[in-house]
Amino acid sequence: MAAEIIIIYFFVVKTRLQSSSVTLYISEVQLSTVNGASVARMSPPGPLHCLKAIYFAAYSTAKEKLNNVFDPDSTQVHMLSAGLAGFTAITATNPIWLIKTRLQLDARNRGEKRMSAFECVRRVYQSDGLRGFYRGMSASYAGISETVIHFVIYENIKRKLIESKANANMDDEDESVKDASDFVGMMLAAATSKTCATSIAYPHEVIRTRLREEGSKYRSFFQTLNMVIREEGYRAMYRGLTTHLVRQIPNTAIMMCTYELVVYLLNG
Repeated sequence: MAAEIIIIYFFVVKTRLQSSSVTLYISEVQLSTVNGASVARMSPPGPLHCLKAIYFAAYSTAKEKLNNVFDPDSTQVHMLSAGLAGFTAITATNPIWLIKTRLQLDARNRGEKRMSAFECVRRVYQSDGLRGFYRGMSASYAGISETVIHFVIYENIKRKLIESKANANMDDEDESVKDASDFVGMMLAAATSKTCATSIAYPHEVIRTRLREEGSKYRSFFQTLNMVIREEGYRAMYRGLTTHLVRQIPNTAIMMCTYELVVYLLNG
């Protein structure tokens, strides 16, 4: 429970740092309040966890198909698979992330009187129609570059780890058997690749948050990019990066290790 509260806290802080209003009051985040009611309001919607499966399903399917077109497990396969998976997941889940962002920013503006998800959906539809649910999607598509960079680096590190193990255990009959050290290595590979990818592609996160703000002056990807740089400087494009990394790196390491473990067990 404590870990979940901390993860949610970092996610909310990161979103608010990315927004156009950066005044942050720790009391409003309610980190010190851990009673049941506050935790329930801060918890992210359950379906978001399930929707992560969309990405991995798309990545695995694309990788399997592309291995028959290009050299198996080549850089081209990893790049295209990650890109297609990112495009699929973004298109399917953008409305949910928009509602989540609006709810996080609304808590800052309204204090204790928090808008419900259904009210948020109604307001978005009344204001912008169905198109309103896809605000910020252009920035998310730009963020596919982060996914591509992450998986290319990850797959290369993983391949090097596999080759290193094979050279160290040349006399073993079964090199396909994995132990705990293999999965720790994959966690470190995931953490390293995610850090590099996020640091390079992070500005799209700020632009996406700005585009999703209710009633904001931001209209398109490049208009937002130019306006933020002109009004706030280049440093604003990396606002919230540290908080994002603290939350994202452990999450990615555990998620990728779990994915590799499931694939290993299914193929075992």
